[in-house]
Amino acid sequence: MQHFASDNYAPVHPEVMAAIVAANDGAAVSYGDDPVSARLQVRATEVFGERARIFPVLNGTGANVISLMAAAPRWGAVIASDVAHIHTDENGAPERVGSLKVLAVPSVAGRIGPDAVDRYAGDIGNVQRAQPAVLSLTQVTELGTVYSVADLKLLADAAHAAGLRVHLDGSRLANAAAALGVGLREITTDVGVDILSFGAAKNGGMLGEAVVVLSDDDAVAGPGGPGRLTEAVPYLRKATMQLASKTRFVSAQLLALLGEPGTPTSGTESAAEGTAADGPLWLRNAAHSNTMAARLRAGIEGAGLPEAGVRVTCPTEANVVFATLPRAAADRARAHARFYDWAPGETADRVEVRWMCAWDTTADDVDEFVRAVAAAL
Repeated sequence: MQHFASDNYAPVHPEVMAAIVAANDGAAVSYGDDPVSARLQVRATEVFGERARIFPVLNGTGANVISLMAAAPRWGAVIASDVAHIHTDENGAPERVGSLKVLAVPSVAGRIGPDAVDRYAGDIGNVQRAQPAVLSLTQVTELGTVYSVADLKLLADAAHAAGLRVHLDGSRLANAAAALGVGLREITTDVGVDILSFGAAKNGGMLGEAVVVLSDDDAVAGPGGPGRLTEAVPYLRKATMQLASKTRFVSAQLLALLGEPGTPTSGTESAAEGTAADGPLWLRNAAHSNTMAARLRAGIEGAGLPEAGVRVTCPTEANVVFATLPRAAADRARAHARFYDWAPGETADRVEVRWMCAWDTTADDVDEFVRAVAAAL
């Protein structure tokens, strides 16, 4: 099935599937006390820094909820973009399950700035208000844009100065790193992220993500804060039903993407002309899906589709293209490949759509889809 609906539609990458099969060799201790999970922990310190501690979980919403619960007290609140997944697409899970109020801040092209912290810093100490405890950022944003390294550092510094911890929803973190030409550590640990939801399923995995604790300094938590993250996450993972009994099969997927201990952590330094052919699987997959999205946008513009009624609405910085077009044309194009409506268009007869590329999207897929959209118009 050809699709431009979601990178979740993509199959499991063969290298990930092979890692799962390899992990299926005999019995192993359950709940993460297995050799595969032990190797994953070693690899996490190589990729994210020696203080990193990784906790495999079952899905991205679980990773986000556990991270936020660990980083905030029960009376805490989370500052996030108005289009953040934790605010719009997780059925209120941080609030229903985590008992944490989400304080939504207007974004520009999906991104927020340090003024998001200033907006709520005055509430700290006011018993009438939910207490801001965490700044949650999404990288890549829900609108397909990417925070620069410098912007992430500014945001983290502002949050820490106010006594807040920093959470990063990294369901597409690999795509951001590939787009910026940096390793995973440069846009997490090195800029001051305290806790990370690391995505795998959208980048070639079968199922499962991870919570990665990057900084465990009590000083970054405000008065009455929850204490050390590494002490909280194991209990929260179990209490929120995110601890897999056969954790080794989730760990195997993460290892396949990150690479085994002792291998290079990033191919961005050695890859020729910005390609990622020699990099770890996370980078190869993400760079490819980003390239396919760039090809899709170039195809739309090169085929004269803007003049025919297609208007690209957001910067194309990772693996997704947003555009508006006539609703009738969008429905006709969907006969060729699945994709989702995102928002109403400029007028009642138009709609904004999201075209998402994945690790398995081919150049032929893109070119055929451009022709299908042209025919639908």
